[in-house]
Amino acid sequence: MNVTKIVSIVLLLVAVALAGYLWNSISSTIKEQEAIKETESQITAKLAVIREAQKVFREQHGRYTSNWDSLINFIQTAQVPITVRTETIIPLSYGRDSIRVQIDTLGFTPAKDRIFKKTTTINCADDGTFLGFGAKVGDQVFKGGKSYSLRRESNGRVEDFAFLEKGIISGLANVKPGDKVTKGQYLITLWDWQFDPNLDVSQLNIVPGSGKEFGIYTGKIDRNGVLVDVIHVWDPAPINPNRRPSNEARNRQPLQFGSKTDVNTSGNWE
Repeated sequence: MNVTKIVSIVLLLVAVALAGYLWNSISSTIKEQEAIKETESQITAKLAVIREAQKVFREQHGRYTSNWDSLINFIQTAQVPITVRTETIIPLSYGRDSIRVQIDTLGFTPAKDRIFKKTTTINCADDGTFLGFGAKVGDQVFKGGKSYSLRRESNGRVEDFAFLEKGIISGLANVKPGDKVTKGQYLITLWDWQFDPNLDVSQLNIVPGSGKEFGIYTGKIDRNGVLVDVIHVWDPAPINPNRRPSNEARNRQPLQFGSKTDVNTSGNWE
């Protein structure tokens, strides 16, 4: 075998080895990016639950809490009121309308249900004659399905109103076909899961991936002479090496919601 053939074979082997190295490097980078994406998805899911839990906690106690044990215990054991908002439209003499809002308490529900379930209330769209519901309590309904029928008082037209989102019917107003109803009157309540109900609440404070505890701050700031609550929750050890507190763009900083200096509960992943 001459020198030329030997050199050619060596170069071929080097090229094959280099191609394999590049392929493994690219494949490893892709897998790492996918792992980061999946872990960050788990982190933002927890942050969203923490944010909603803090909002419900504040509704009941008038403040946020920076104590994880208190928040977790609240989710697991507390009972919170079930409320229904009813709007009454009152025509005024000079052509405009006044809206009177009434909030009634129907009972109590576990705090976890209030946090993990999204509840939607459907009120009557106009004055008229109620003609019937399109579903009953316990039914699962879908966006676009019939919610109720109404004969409008203004023009006598019969109209079917559609659900604007999916869910399960949990309550119907005590109205019968032929009853007079008014604009803003409560008709239907439905709910759907907005967070994974299988989430381990006892580990809510633990960051997926790193196993560290979420950083949390609660306090008050002065806004025009009024003290208002603020909250800030963040990932103290991002799995993504590109996420740094020093980054100017907030969406490139560690995953977080809220602020220590502003009345804001938005997440930087949204």
